[in-house]
Amino acid sequence: MHAIFSGWLIVMKLAAIYTLLAALATICNIAAQDIFLSVYRGPYDIFLSVLSGTAAGLILKYVLDKRYIFRFKADNMTHDGRVFLLYSLMGVFTTAIFWGFEFTFHLVFQTDAMRYLGGVIGLAIGYWAKYALDKRFVFRATGGN
Repeated sequence: MHAIFSGWLIVMKLAAIYTLLAALATICNIAAQDIFLSVYRGPYDIFLSVLSGTAAGLILKYVLDKRYIFRFKADNMTHDGRVFLLYSLMGVFTTAIFWGFEFTFHLVFQTDAMRYLGGVIGLAIGYWAKYALDKRFVFRATGGN
């Protein structure tokens, strides 16, 4: 019984940490979009802001995940680059979810606030799926936990 309870606590702790880190990456993503739009309003501004937010969130999430979730240490910069590339490739599907929600909310509601809400919903769903992909294909396959 103690082993089951102990295992459950470990899983809950990991879930709480992952949720916190996902929230930080989400804030980074939305903030980067908002900052981008405060500087540039012109052709393709929404798309470019979402792209900038995606890049900022991706980099932060990779750094946080590899350290605090998967406790991964690369052998060298080349190894880290390969792992980041694989991490990014696993994110293509989840990015499609995120972008789908954000752009749909933008088209339906036509406000930045609702577009950001769509982005937050899409990121939450995407991060849930991304954890499973990263655990199975990125960090396990590259020597992580």
